[in-house]
Amino acid sequence: MTSFVISSDMAAEGSEDLSGNGEMDNQEGELGDSEAFVAPNPENQSSEEADGTVMEAVESTAPYTMPVVEGEEEDEGELPVDFDRLWKVAHDNPQDFTSWTDLLQYCEQEGHMTASRRALNAFLLRYPLCYGYWKKFADMERRAGNNVKAEEVCVQGLKAIPLSVDLWIHYINLLLGTLNMNLPESTQRIRSVLEEALEAAGMDWHSDRLWDLFAEWEKEQGNLKAMTVVYDRALKVPTQLYRGHYDKLKTHINSNPPLDILSEEEYQTLRTEYKQSQAQGEGSNPTEEEEERPPGEEEPADNDDGKDSEEAVQKMQELLLAGREKIFQENEAEVRKRWTFEDAIKRPYFHVKPLDKAQLKGWQSYLDWEMAEAKGEHAGSTEGAEGTEEAEAAAAEAEQEAPNAEGGISGHKRVLILFERCLIACALYEEFWTKYAHYMEQSSVEEARTVFRRTCEVHLPYKHSVHLHWATFEERHGNFTVAQNILETLEQTMPGLAVVRLRRAGLERRLGHLDRAETMLTEAVEQSKENPQLHAFYSIKLARLLLKLGKNASRARSVLQEAIELNPDNGKLHLNLLELEVSGDPRTNGTGVQQCVTRALAAPLSPRTKILFSQRGLQFAEDFGATVQSVLTMYDEHQKLLKEIGPKKRGAENGDSDDPEKVSRTDDGSAAAQTAPPTVPPAPMTAPPPPMMGDMSGSYGGYGSWYQQPQYGGYGGYQNPWNQYNQYYPPS
Repeated sequence: MTSFVISSDMAAEGSEDLSGNGEMDNQEGELGDSEAFVAPNPENQSSEEADGTVMEAVESTAPYTMPVVEGEEEDEGELPVDFDRLWKVAHDNPQDFTSWTDLLQYCEQEGHMTASRRALNAFLLRYPLCYGYWKKFADMERRAGNNVKAEEVCVQGLKAIPLSVDLWIHYINLLLGTLNMNLPESTQRIRSVLEEALEAAGMDWHSDRLWDLFAEWEKEQGNLKAMTVVYDRALKVPTQLYRGHYDKLKTHINSNPPLDILSEEEYQTLRTEYKQSQAQGEGSNPTEEEEERPPGEEEPADNDDGKDSEEAVQKMQELLLAGREKIFQENEAEVRKRWTFEDAIKRPYFHVKPLDKAQLKGWQSYLDWEMAEAKGEHAGSTEGAEGTEEAEAAAAEAEQEAPNAEGGISGHKRVLILFERCLIACALYEEFWTKYAHYMEQSSVEEARTVFRRTCEVHLPYKHSVHLHWATFEERHGNFTVAQNILETLEQTMPGLAVVRLRRAGLERRLGHLDRAETMLTEAVEQSKENPQLHAFYSIKLARLLLKLGKNASRARSVLQEAIELNPDNGKLHLNLLELEVSGDPRTNGTGVQQCVTRALAAPLSPRTKILFSQRGLQFAEDFGATVQSVLTMYDEHQKLLKEIGPKKRGAENGDSDDPEKVSRTDDGSAAAQTAPPTVPPAPMTAPPPPMMGDMSGSYGGYGSWYQQPQYGGYGGYQNPWNQYNQYYPPS
């Protein structure tokens, strides 16, 4: 009997230890879910999770938080000896999964309820997708005789991961084992929970066990009509074991008269269809026969006992199966479309171990394909009614359509389910969360916001880039205060990130709060003095803000000069100070430019950088010098610098020129083509110069390109000495 099977399963699950299947025994931090280390039965394989949550994504406006169970802090004496130590290790590094499993295993070994509850609550708050631990938590409470608490744990777990078929079945088995099934309200309670389970997880690819459980339970209750309805619904859902549902439905139909398994309305419709087919086969008109019958006289039954004849039953069963066969074929076509994608998914459950590239690419391809299918379906549903009320109604219907006995699953709903499944296996990959949020934003800004909230507050609290996406999303939709709070909270959680401070300052600047932006950058400059490179970075940002928007060249100059004193070998600081001087009035800034060039030439900069500064000073003197003598002076100094640095630079580039073999090859011209420098035309003013201080693109969170190198691209044209001045000014 089905009831015996369910009760036996419940007893078996209730007798497990916390470490019964390795979930809490894991010593290597590899645990993700309860079945992560158990080879699944192909016939019973569940979705292993698909986090669900169409329910959560649509209804929840706040991240999941684990409530404190009433009576949790019951006094059981002092906590175990090593509890505080392991607890501190886990909380000091909450991203270390192994420290949590060590804590949970220790609590299980000690058998201390208060310690176990506290550890499980804290663990599941950070890793709510580990559905196996929810099951263990519920079993622990049930073994302690706390059936109400066990139910509460299951309910909280299903809020966190509604697509978990295993957790739903565990919850249903718990109710079957604790409720008095002789009471009508208990039966109604089980049926209600089964309906909730199908609504939340019934569209998952691995939801077959849930459908079978519901159908068999209805059969056990003697409700064959409800059993038919369940299998009719399952017949429209693409699942891994879709054919099994059809086979069971056929057995169900062939084993029972239609009167016993169909609703009254459907039975009468079927019987009418049967009589019409019979009449067409005999060549008579059933309508005329009915008219000959006196008014009010009931249609005679096939047999004296009021039941259909065996022949009628058989024919009606054939008609029933013919109608179901068409639905089955349509569903099979949907299954075939998805089979290749589903077959490529090797790890559908959550795990802290990274997925391989093939798995990630497979999920991306599957999502893109499903979204394209939904888009095509949506376009087809509104075709011919564009710009009309009918089009709007069709679009709304397509969005709200859900699986039921009358219809299939809308493309939009399938996309949601697939995203939720993906975000169990790929919960630690921000690109899938942002993809989901962007998709949801097309239909609902609030739902997209819920996705971002789940991402940043539950699953990826330490991934700064997705928080930045969230802040940008809120700013784009006019929620400036929310965006400010997101960035401020992120900086408190992960202090020291330059990209976050710049985003905060940029947001304030865009809101017109220049004083706040200036204050933030000034604080960053003061706080980064222990890190010269970061100090230089913030100083350049602050100086640019003061110069370009604050129109305060004096303060900008002071900021850069102070930074140069702290970090004199930073060429970018010198370049920005030079740009500041050059951008001013040349009639009054000539001395400032000269001082800037002199300071740079005296600093411990690279030869190439010094040549650049000397060229820049010479160009300024040529363009804006008050006297020809000032130009000649700059030219002489530049030539002197070239003579001092040039041989060293060429020696470093060409190697030891005293090598006899190299000398002989150069003398006879055989190596001239190899040693002669290529002729490079002057670079346009928009071209950036070659890097002078190494690649800094990786510094400061990828903001290396924000340095002002492109402004100096025009001076790439000074690669050759200023020989053109020889025709005007004789060598000194």
